[in-house]
Amino acid sequence: MDAEFADLVPLFVSEARGRIERLAQLAARVESDADALPEVRRELHTLKGAGRMLRLAPLAEVCHAAEGAMLGARPGQASLLTRVVDGLAAMVDEVARGSPPSPAADLLAALAFPAAATIAAPASAPAAPATSASDELRIDTAAMDALTERATRLRILGLAAGAFPVRLFELARLTEQAIHDPSPDQALAVLAASLRRIALELETGQQRLRRTADAHLEKLLALQLQPLRGFFLSLSRHARELARTLGKEVDVATDGDETKVDRRIVIALEEALVHVVRNAVDHGIEAPAVRQAGGKPRSGSIRLAAAAAGSRVRITIVDDGAGIDPVRVRAAALEAGLIDEAGARALGEEETLRLLFAAGLSTRGEVSEVSGRGVGMDAVAAAVERVGGEVRIASEPGHGTTVTLEVPAAMRGEVVLIVRAGGLSLALPASLVRAVTRIDEGDVIERNGRTVAGLGDRLVPFLSLARAFGESAAAGGLLLEGVVGGQAVAVAVDAIEGEQEVLVRPLARAAKATPLIEGVALLASGVPVAVLSPSALAQRDMVRPAALAQAHGRARKLRVLLVDDSLVTREMERRLLEDAGFDVRAASDASEALTHLSESTFECLVTDVEMPGMDGLELTRRLRTIPHLAQLPVVVVSTRDRPEDRLRGLEAGADAYLAKQGLDASELITLIRKLGGR
Repeated sequence: MDAEFADLVPLFVSEARGRIERLAQLAARVESDADALPEVRRELHTLKGAGRMLRLAPLAEVCHAAEGAMLGARPGQASLLTRVVDGLAAMVDEVARGSPPSPAADLLAALAFPAAATIAAPASAPAAPATSASDELRIDTAAMDALTERATRLRILGLAAGAFPVRLFELARLTEQAIHDPSPDQALAVLAASLRRIALELETGQQRLRRTADAHLEKLLALQLQPLRGFFLSLSRHARELARTLGKEVDVATDGDETKVDRRIVIALEEALVHVVRNAVDHGIEAPAVRQAGGKPRSGSIRLAAAAAGSRVRITIVDDGAGIDPVRVRAAALEAGLIDEAGARALGEEETLRLLFAAGLSTRGEVSEVSGRGVGMDAVAAAVERVGGEVRIASEPGHGTTVTLEVPAAMRGEVVLIVRAGGLSLALPASLVRAVTRIDEGDVIERNGRTVAGLGDRLVPFLSLARAFGESAAAGGLLLEGVVGGQAVAVAVDAIEGEQEVLVRPLARAAKATPLIEGVALLASGVPVAVLSPSALAQRDMVRPAALAQAHGRARKLRVLLVDDSLVTREMERRLLEDAGFDVRAASDASEALTHLSESTFECLVTDVEMPGMDGLELTRRLRTIPHLAQLPVVVVSTRDRPEDRLRGLEAGADAYLAKQGLDASELITLIRKLGGR
């Protein structure tokens, strides 16, 4: 590939994949529709020309040979064209990765003598197919104009809302003056009327703003939607190549590949679906001789299908292979310690198959290059749950397996439940929760070193969020029942504070104090909240009762959050407080402090005033507006030591104000112990 054409490669790859998708569709018609062959030759001819322009000789040679092989209708052309599609797709993937396409002698031989030639099997298992979701989006001018217009309207509405604070401040000033009026009734009446008028205008403005924002979001989401055709083509090719590697034969059919899904969801699910297809070929489809002996066709069948279901999309992968033996699944679960003998006897077929999504479970006795022991289906469940979907397995031994994924069509904000656990507010993905009941302490059982809850005739893993975070759980809490990766879980919380749609951001690696937290989100009020990890909640060894008893038996150190933007000052104060026996967490600014406060509880906060962004006094005022942090003791330690500075600190809500100049360490330590209740 010539370096002078490097800037044209992305355009070529995009166009080539589109034409290859079209050839894959035509392959099903070439033996039954006379109009299909001329269209096949046109696509090949155009692709050949583009390949020659970029000096991609091997690709152009395959296109030229395929044109000749498609001159007249003959039996076997559908299979031959499918081979051509797979070969061309592999070449385009190489070009996309920056490598020249490899010569295809076997494919050229098959095209020269289509009646007798075959393609040699690859020497090793094929790599996972490249994603069909491009990093680039093409937007037509009408859509771009509409987005620009809506963005402008949003800005205008935002600017208009800026007038309301000015009017409210003016009303506040007039109210202060009216307080000193001998007869304030008239002023209060005018004030009430003005406030009603402003409230009405605000309500109307908010409705306009929300409608415009919703329309803007819908248009942007529509641009992210793409047909599954290219992705299904890639999976089909991968299944056929893997089958050849394993000495098997497989026909792959697709249905509903025009169904559109958010490209970000396609990218997130790619590895998961490759796992499912690999399992279908490796675990499911039998060898040709075995199939014939069992009265089946030599060639196995895999069907990839997609269908819209309201705001969601259902993707199914169906094979006609050996199916899954529930007896072997239960035996493997017993061996892995997932269930006991009584639990195994009580499991129905559907519950048994759900065990396949548990980490570490495998019904295979050997490890192969294609399928490693205990790796695969738990990763599938985790990937699907991350995008807000769910996955199910159905199987009939001897007749095949169906894996169904139901996912959102578009990736929006995640709906979470805001729950309280001790003194913490935490967010839990709402899709996890299936039922909410009151906790009955008698239903919580410790068995074999694990804590479980008795739900009817089932025993499911149990976790108290308050205890997991070192908090005291309130009496009469709630039990949230859910399913994670096919595993039932029960989570105890003190209360549910509400439901919100949020954007979840992953935590920085250094900020991950516990695997229970997978991200952080800002609520509509601007308050940060830690978001719990569903997969961590389902882990059987997340909380051991013995460890909890030991943790509660020890005297816990008083926890102090130290906030100062000076590294030297922060380090000196941290050492001073740790030497005094405090458990100290340090933050470099108010934003980091709020993140720590959303993840953990503290008995006292020590903060500087002058910091970038939100200063210490603004941080204190913010805390006083957050219900579960309003009573947190705050000590301000600042270089500002004028009387008016101290007054400002106390008015902001600080419990004490100390000057850094001549700071008495013993005074600070005594003050923290007193305010922290120790």
